[in-house]
Amino acid sequence: MDAHLISISTRISEAESSCAVLSSQWDSLQLKEKEEVLVENSVVSNLTTTLEAAEGTGGSTTNGKSKLEMSSRALMTLPSPLSMGNLAFQPSHGSMLRVAYQGVPGAYSEAAAAKAYPKCETVPCDQFDATFQAVELWLVDRAVLPIENSLGGSIHRNYDLLMRHRLHIVGEVQLAVHHCLMALPGVQTTQLKRVVSHQQALAQCEFTLSKLGVIREAVDDTAGAAQFIAAHGLRDTGAVASARAAEIYGLNVLADGIQDDPDNVTRFLMLAREPIIPRTDRPFKTSIVFTLEEGPGELFKALAVFSLRDINLTKIESRPQHKRPLRIVDGSNKATAKYFDYLFYIDFEASMADPRTQNALGHLQEFATFLRVLGCYPMDVAPTQA
Repeated sequence: MDAHLISISTRISEAESSCAVLSSQWDSLQLKEKEEVLVENSVVSNLTTTLEAAEGTGGSTTNGKSKLEMSSRALMTLPSPLSMGNLAFQPSHGSMLRVAYQGVPGAYSEAAAAKAYPKCETVPCDQFDATFQAVELWLVDRAVLPIENSLGGSIHRNYDLLMRHRLHIVGEVQLAVHHCLMALPGVQTTQLKRVVSHQQALAQCEFTLSKLGVIREAVDDTAGAAQFIAAHGLRDTGAVASARAAEIYGLNVLADGIQDDPDNVTRFLMLAREPIIPRTDRPFKTSIVFTLEEGPGELFKALAVFSLRDINLTKIESRPQHKRPLRIVDGSNKATAKYFDYLFYIDFEASMADPRTQNALGHLQEFATFLRVLGCYPMDVAPTQA
């Protein structure tokens, strides 16, 4: 009898616990909905204030009002970026390929995804790490990752992520980047006190921004800078972003093509859970990462395995190993020397199906302490002109 009472008591306790959990979840959901309403009200309030300010200046209010009203509607309907703490499944619209990118709608990464997969559904993420995890958790099919720029150079953080995660490179896209200076409707260039954008974009527009004499502030992505200005009604702030970002967020383009070099190109990688089958009937590229023992000529020998087989190297990048950041060598009769242990990333123009590649990598394994093929994928040979 006592055991039966204990069982009933336990079940009652479990039921009360479940009710408490459900109540907590309901409270959390209501709080989230209230926060979203507050954000939406804040956006509308800021846009209304901006409209009133624009009308007060006697500027072209009709076009400005129309743009800001469109911006308000756009901000309400745009998808929220996935984050590391909220990698929840989002329903797909049909059977389209889903491609994750870092940023918000209007980002250059989104344009790269559309160029690589014209009929894809793009999914924004707030961090590059989140794009990797979205693929790993089967929330999306692909991720697009900027890896280098013709002006800003390599994006080192993303090389580290390639090593940290186990995704495969399955494609590349080279995208012509045309930066625009933009601001709220009615705002003139002379009114700008600061300009916000991604740090790479700011660096790529050094000459123009120096002439303006504005304060430069770095944010996570270019389109996010445009969104920030629209959402907060900032009339003393401009953004460097794409023309599409200006269109989405209702901003006016004050200057187009403000990058220091008109031939500004960013290379993006396409990542997937599984590798693709290498072929030899079209140009392919292979990306690898390896480590070597410290010693004279080790890197020379590693690179020579490709030269001996007439394989063209298109990229070499070195990154310190995070788990072995510094090695100290105490030589006799010499001062103590400190060395970094490096990872070497190499891209070369050859397919894994090519016997030359197989022989070269077999040769490299004779003295490499670690070797991993990151991917074998078709080269992007399409024109980069927008």
